[in-house]
Amino acid sequence: MRTADVAVIGAGPAGLSAALNLVRARRTVLLVDANRPRNAATLLSHGFITRDGISPLELRRLGRTEVEGYPEATVVQSVVDSVRPDGDGWAVHGTWRGTELDAGVRAVVVATGLREEFPALPSLRAFYGTSVHSCVECDGYEEAGEPLALVCETPDVVDRALLLASWSDDLVVYTNGVAPLDDRGRARLAAAGVRVDERPVADLEGGRDGLTGVRLADGSVTAHTGAFVRPVWHADLDWLEAPVSRDQDGLVVVDRLGRTGVPGLYAVGDVTPPGPEQLIVAAGHGASTAAAVHRDLVGGLEDLRDAVQ
Repeated sequence: MRTADVAVIGAGPAGLSAALNLVRARRTVLLVDANRPRNAATLLSHGFITRDGISPLELRRLGRTEVEGYPEATVVQSVVDSVRPDGDGWAVHGTWRGTELDAGVRAVVVATGLREEFPALPSLRAFYGTSVHSCVECDGYEEAGEPLALVCETPDVVDRALLLASWSDDLVVYTNGVAPLDDRGRARLAAAGVRVDERPVADLEGGRDGLTGVRLADGSVTAHTGAFVRPVWHADLDWLEAPVSRDQDGLVVVDRLGRTGVPGLYAVGDVTPPGPEQLIVAAGHGASTAAAVHRDLVGGLEDLRDAVQ
């Protein structure tokens, strides 16, 4: 049984930043990490000042080491299966290789991120993180000017394609016969010089040197050296026994400081709208949420809370 002021569930940039700033506020923090990062396949991360080009796994390691350096922090590896209200606080339960975690805390910060569901292309995972990416802001620079593909099956296909087109003027959008695309959307893409192929996609082609093309179900192949894919994201929160509000995508609705509306419960990072974001943005949100948690635990700051909301 571990007791702390705050349990931070998830040790990505958002969770690590929240934990670091909370221990520096002299809050005792239980940081629970299942060590299943969404970007584990990504070799390099970008846009994080002083850490541009670092491995995202190395960034996590460095952050965890910094948090562990504070005596107020307890870092455990565990898969959380229950977080529930318990009196004036919260009970946290998890397991890892037969070892159970039971903790009583005053507040909980959910920073577990998302699970990705990709289009059903057999070879996609083989290229993901090297030639194929999901974050345009993160990896667009490295693919700039190349013949690119965007495989997108979701309604935001036009907006995503126009964003990617700012990095390359040789772009083909593949809807796989799934993404809804009306005449106005086709006209917007055509005006930007973006080609559209609405036929079913069979697979990606390439080898050890990377992606070489997209193969359609009819056997035709279009050459590409890089591609971006739009996953569908899932917030797996069955373990959270609290009546939180979620948007149409299942993400946890919060105010700008991570408050869920349930006293003592906060959420930050990819699990909140608008979903996946750059690592440095998630870290910034983690710091803001940590400040809100600390102020709420101090109490008597209702005027400040109203002002920031």
